Amino acid sequence: MLKVAVETLGCKLNQAESESLARELVAAGFTLVDPCNAANVYILNSCTVTHIADRKSRQFMRAARRLNPAALVIATGCYAERDREALHMAGADIVVSNADKAQIAGMVRRRMGAGDVSGLETLPRTRAFIKIQDGCRRRCAYCIVPLVRDGEKSLPADDVIAEITARVNEGFREMVLTGTEVGAYNSGGLGIVGLLERVLHETAVERLRVSSLQPFEITDELLMLWQDSRLCRHFHISLQSGSAGVLERMKRGYTPDAYRRVLEVIWEALPDVSITTDIIVGFPGESDAEFAESLDFCRRMRFARIHVFPFSPRPGTEAADMPAQVSSPVKKKRAQAMLALAKESVAAFLMQFAGSAAEVLWEQSADGVWTGYTPNYIRVYTRSERGLENLVTMANLAKPYKDGMLAEIISGELI
Repeated sequence: MLKVAVETLGCKLNQAESESLARELVAAGFTLVDPCNAANVYILNSCTVTHIADRKSRQFMRAARRLNPAALVIATGCYAERDREALHMAGADIVVSNADKAQIAGMVRRRMGAGDVSGLETLPRTRAFIKIQDGCRRRCAYCIVPLVRDGEKSLPADDVIAEITARVNEGFREMVLTGTEVGAYNSGGLGIVGLLERVLHETAVERLRVSSLQPFEITDELLMLWQDSRLCRHFHISLQSGSAGVLERMKRGYTPDAYRRVLEVIWEALPDVSITTDIIVGFPGESDAEFAESLDFCRRMRFARIHVFPFSPRPGTEAADMPAQVSSPVKKKRAQAMLALAKESVAAFLMQFAGSAAEVLWEQSADGVWTGYTPNYIRVYTRSERGLENLVTMANLAKPYKDGMLAEIISGELI
């Protein structure tokens, strides 16, 4: 069989699109292989949010060429939207825009043909990413995404329901609703609350996650839906800075106090919730005092996880041309300080659950150690001789381990 490798960089929306592409190619008879292996076709779904993401895309192109000089190499995604020539120079045969991404499977079939249809057995069946929306009309000063995924487009609710039902029938137990701006979902007058209600009422999904929301999108009406235990108690709510001055320059549309009030409402409604976030350090003009303000705010918010990004100027964004750009050494120092806080925060969050029992959906193993996730997104590790893939069990969370918790499965508990 012809082998195809799909590499995904960046957001969960990219993951959802890559999953759909991989599903089409496997159904057409291609064998899906790890991108580190030799393949006949390499496909990169790229990201361009930072200069590091750009560099990783170019590195993948060159690595694919080394693995198989004769392979068909295709690049798509946001970096492909922004700088086609850079990807061609790095080794891509074909560069495909975001708008034409859905045509890649057909393009590959026409170019390469296909082998015997092998079905979907080569695809994992644990968590599926479901695209519900694309594009963003907001114009945060630092963000290039609206320039490469222009306009907001929401998938019809019937299509979302149909895809979730199909994934449930394939054996997936958890769905993640994703998009560029998930909370902006609007199809036929139905918003994100209405869509979630339909998914919960009309599908047999066992676990449902919402990938990311803005603080001003968290409403009492939305939180009421979490009374249904199938909605996982995990919210990713980007903060970007804990300094009021920096947030204003970023054009985020909220203040630290407004953000804090949102988290307090969530904590009150869902005491065992995990809240994760993104932080940018070294935004143009960020003073030592503003960084200290941001660091202190993040410490008080008790985040379960903090994703730290040194500011990366993106061509065409307002922030790229702002005065008082922060030097690389200062950004590095601030990133290290924020990462140290992030480490403290996750340790404190995990310790709350030591000695408690939790439901775990097990996903994969390495050397006999299985990993999975609780509904509130704690990564759990256990050693088991029996296969646990796609099983849900109760487990006793013993102690923090690596980036999660070490656990023991409660004997005989399969859900």
